Amino acid sequence: MKLKFILMLLISGTLSVSAQKTVVDIAVGSKDHSTLVAAVKAADLVSTLQSAGSFTVFAPTNEAFAKLPAGTVDNLLKAENKASLAKVLTYHVVAGKLDAAAVVKAITDGKGKAVVKTVSGGSLTASLKDGNVILTDENGATATVVATDLKADNGVIHVIDSVVLPK
Repeated sequence: MKLKFILMLLISGTLSVSAQKTVVDIAVGSKDHSTLVAAVKAADLVSTLQSAGSFTVFAPTNEAFAKLPAGTVDNLLKAENKASLAKVLTYHVVAGKLDAAAVVKAITDGKGKAVVKTVSGGSLTASLKDGNVILTDENGATATVVATDLKADNGVIHVIDSVVLPK
């Protein structure tokens, strides 16, 4: 699945060895992240995520957003909910560039768990299950990392199959 996703990005020209790309540019180029891109725009986080960084972004797919209760995304995208939306989105971002190897090493060093602080001030707990990295949010819900190490000049993106939410 990871290879298929990366190949699609290469074919579409989203990933390029010579071009400078931010985490936002990579998300914009992915048809599987249009909901995330719309949310980042609505929360006015584009310029932040295009800055020098570096960032580790756990990027939910459109299918991940679709798993939320009906109306949740539409409600969060309303102008009056901009602060709540920004909190949810920044909960998916960790300062620094943590590639997959660094995440797995942190889990191993932590005897099966690694807690990472998010930009929103919350925390995510990473663990391994059946060879996959699992993120557990502050509410006990989980997301599986389904693609790793989509490298940008200002960070790295790991694709997740569910939206994680702060308390």
